[in-house]
Amino acid sequence: MDLQAEYDNRARVPDHPRHLAAWQRDAAAWREACPRAELALSYGEGEREALDLFHPAAAGDAPLAMFIHGGYWQALDRSFASHCARGLNGRGFAVAVPSYDLCPAATLGGIVGQLRDAAAFLFRRHRRRILAVGHSAGGHLAAMLLGTDWRGLDPALPADLVAAALPVSGVFEIEPLLGTTIGAALRLTPAEARALSPRFLPSPRRPLHCLVGGAESGEFLRQSRDFAAAWGGTFESAPGADHFTVIAPFADPASAIVARAAALAPP
Repeated sequence: MDLQAEYDNRARVPDHPRHLAAWQRDAAAWREACPRAELALSYGEGEREALDLFHPAAAGDAPLAMFIHGGYWQALDRSFASHCARGLNGRGFAVAVPSYDLCPAATLGGIVGQLRDAAAFLFRRHRRRILAVGHSAGGHLAAMLLGTDWRGLDPALPADLVAAALPVSGVFEIEPLLGTTIGAALRLTPAEARALSPRFLPSPRRPLHCLVGGAESGEFLRQSRDFAAAWGGTFESAPGADHFTVIAPFADPASAIVARAAALAPP
């Protein structure tokens, strides 16, 4: 199997620059249009350890979600994903969209730690458990949050701080990437890659739904299907969607996947 071809999504979708430009445009538009947004909240000391929090139009206590951007842990930031909060905002959710440091300057383990810090920051601030949603590398991070031993990090945190997850086109086994151009910047040994692979971690037995584009590579389809089975979750393939178009429905409060996310979230 040609793993480079399986995982190189930019090569698989030649017009990906158009999609990235549209994400930037739509994200900027939602930052302007969202009636109640808190921008650049620091959850750590680093420049990229910040998140934007988009509140629903109605004031008051709201369920809480986090949308984690992709970029294979090496590209992009929260400014490309603001619009992915719009769908859940329209269903009464507050949605946090964090940035994090990037490889190779950061380690993958360090990035996981940053997202844990972001989730803990949100809980301490809002006292709400979290639905973690993430795309691509963000799907991996959402899964790692779902599987985190929160009490081991801080006994004051609830064991199910991240109570449900909806990873989108995620990577749950890191080792197949190591020989590709995507994996080079991760600088992981096979043992380290396995330790950071949700597929091989104990299932937290919490709600999990894996979404992947139906037009994605066989490896992406396999990874989501196998991970959902391993952790007792559910699996869905979006017909005709590629790695970039699969997240479009998250901007639409009426979309089926946003309805699924809302139903998956903790009360």
